[in-house]
Amino acid sequence: MRLRALHHWILVSLLFTLGPAAHNSAGQGTGFNPALPLTRVDNGPNSAWAQKQHYLVLVSLDGFRWDYAKRDNAAHLLSLARQGVSAPQGMMPSYPSLTFPNHYTLVTGLYPEHTGIVANSFFDPARGARYAYNDPETANDGSWYSGIPLWSLAETQGMHAACILWVACEAKIAGFRPSYYAHYDAKTEPTPEAQQARIENAAALLRLPAADRPHFIAIYFSEPDHSGHHYGPDAPETRAAVLKMDALIGKLESALKTTGLPIDLVVVSDHGMVKSQGDWINLDQFADLTGFDAVKDHLYAKSEADRTRVYNQLKKASPQFIVFRRKDVPADLNYNQNPREGDPVVIATGPYAIRAHAPAAGEPNPPPTTGMHGFDPHRIPEMKAIFFAAGPDLVVEKTVAPFDNVNLYPWMAHLLGLTPPKSDGDLGILSGTLRDGGAPLETEQGK
Repeated sequence: MRLRALHHWILVSLLFTLGPAAHNSAGQGTGFNPALPLTRVDNGPNSAWAQKQHYLVLVSLDGFRWDYAKRDNAAHLLSLARQGVSAPQGMMPSYPSLTFPNHYTLVTGLYPEHTGIVANSFFDPARGARYAYNDPETANDGSWYSGIPLWSLAETQGMHAACILWVACEAKIAGFRPSYYAHYDAKTEPTPEAQQARIENAAALLRLPAADRPHFIAIYFSEPDHSGHHYGPDAPETRAAVLKMDALIGKLESALKTTGLPIDLVVVSDHGMVKSQGDWINLDQFADLTGFDAVKDHLYAKSEADRTRVYNQLKKASPQFIVFRRKDVPADLNYNQNPREGDPVVIATGPYAIRAHAPAAGEPNPPPTTGMHGFDPHRIPEMKAIFFAAGPDLVVEKTVAPFDNVNLYPWMAHLLGLTPPKSDGDLGILSGTLRDGGAPLETEQGK
């Protein structure tokens, strides 16, 4: 590496090691926002091939239901649809329609039973251990995750990626962490300062020298999910959160345009939201769960006899849920192969809160949240998510019918010029949205 390039590389590394404030104090004026520091990982420079590729910014608005934009006149998202492509009737989340499974599915193209992230929290019988989304020891441990997330795919093929609070982006998966990532802090993540910092940091990353600049940036926002849970999907507070997130998309779009780069902007959500009905349903009211481990409504037995017994006790217990032996879960749910799913598998028939056990005496027992998700999107259409995208590689004013979110992975890889591994997605589903029609790429990764 030439001396000048080495000097620059050291300077950029110091920026992400010491934080934006340290770099700004040197008078360099990077534009990075100290409200959301980024960690720099040395994955080497962008290849010459990567530097020629276009850019993709992927944004998730957690819990943004498919119909919110039209309902609340979210002007920036509706404008994005006119500029590019959208799914007016929504995008289908994978089952279960929960945050961690679907965010990881979006960036791997694999259904949750194939990624191993089958719920926000679950038990792995093979490991004899529990995964919990809010436990950094498991959430940031790459050994829990299967598949190759898009940022790892990019890094493998000589292209830098950045991840700003997306699920699993702090974990080393398929041999890589993204070249730039932000540490998730539940206390600061939803603040206005951190929300604005996402926009400023994304723009600043895109102003880095070509050798260092990420071509893929994934950005996560936790609203309007929090408001939807607390107030319900139809509450004024949730509508206000929808419009606030729409305004942030407008700011992001403006910031991206100032870079002058060819950027495809894709805005999605992981799932929708529905108003919950009734109080908790405790499965131990219908069946003797002795001998079972349980994580929420997931049941894990040590013997086939116990699995059979509890299935027989639950299968006709209530019209509010259906029970299957795991191998018999309907194929359209893609949820019948992974032991982490439990056995038997309990599936709600409506917006009902189900758990194995009530808390022990003396422990807190809050009622279900006003808004809920996690349900079968074919049965409860309020679970459907959003899909809006526009940019130089996309056709204008194109609408698509509802599609499974696994299909975004090969489509996004195509936008970046990457060669994806086999997944549950199919590029052909969305090829009509691409200016090149999804034509085979002439790749030169690593050259």
